Amino acid sequence: MTPSKIFDVLLGVMGLGTVGLLIGIFMGEGWLPVAIGAGALLGAGVGLVGGRGFFLSIVIGTILGGLLAFGLSGTEAMTVGAASGAAMGGFLGIWISMLIETWQQRNQSLPESNVNHHGPIQP
Repeated sequence: MTPSKIFDVLLGVMGLGTVGLLIGIFMGEGWLPVAIGAGALLGAGVGLVGGRGFFLSIVIGTILGGLLAFGLSGTEAMTVGAASGAAMGGFLGIWISMLIETWQQRNQSLPESNVNHHGPIQP
């Protein structure tokens, strides 16, 4: 495994493991290990397929969601806001990457045909 791939897997474990931690805190202490484990496992899987942009969108969503919840409701709602922001960040990250792929495919030129044109066919 390349160092870049190892970094992606570790980034995924840390990113989605943190989301699992936030969701586990919200669900209760009994669910905490399950939520962290599920998040870390999903993060490792996404890291293996190269989801660095996806993780970046989750981190940004986590920070913005936590700050918004803190501004609106105080510290009691920060974990819920951060977890919800992470979910929205992941959704928007996938949506944006799909749009970028579609635009790139649309802008690619079509391959040229190998058919030789010799003029009209005569009997």
